[in-house]
Amino acid sequence: MPLYTSKSVLLGLTALFSAAAFTASADEITTFTKGGAAIGGTDPVAYFTEGKPVAGTDEYTVEYDDVTWKFSSAENRDKFAADPAKYAPQYGGFCAFGAAMGFKVPVVPEAWSIVDGKLYLNNSAKVQERFEQDIPGHIKNATLNWEIIKDKKPEDLKEPIIRN
Repeated sequence: MPLYTSKSVLLGLTALFSAAAFTASADEITTFTKGGAAIGGTDPVAYFTEGKPVAGTDEYTVEYDDVTWKFSSAENRDKFAADPAKYAPQYGGFCAFGAAMGFKVPVVPEAWSIVDGKLYLNNSAKVQERFEQDIPGHIKNATLNWEIIKDKKPEDLKEPIIRN
């Protein structure tokens, strides 16, 4: 049975999602924010330039898609401002594996990968491992699901989307 139809995975994501307290404003519906900033204030450019998550600061920010993005340097801020689509994480910065299941799940900065020049974030190291077991399949499902879920509040997504 494929990983993404595993009953335990689906139940775990549903429980995790139900436990997550979201008070979504309009900008938070399509972009994961925490502490008032996209991806919790982590510099998205640093994943590409330093190969690791780096905390951004209030000194270097950009507004993109009605959300504040933080950066660790003026150089990273300027790179992002020049081409946000190149650096912004896929699926609004929500968990890529969660999106593949049809959910919008919070992420942690340490669970990430760059695939074909695009940044994918995940909810935890364990979820990252599952994502990496079928990266092409999960990206395909997440991309298809994103069109369905992107404009919905995370708490309104109650049932997984199963694709074969």
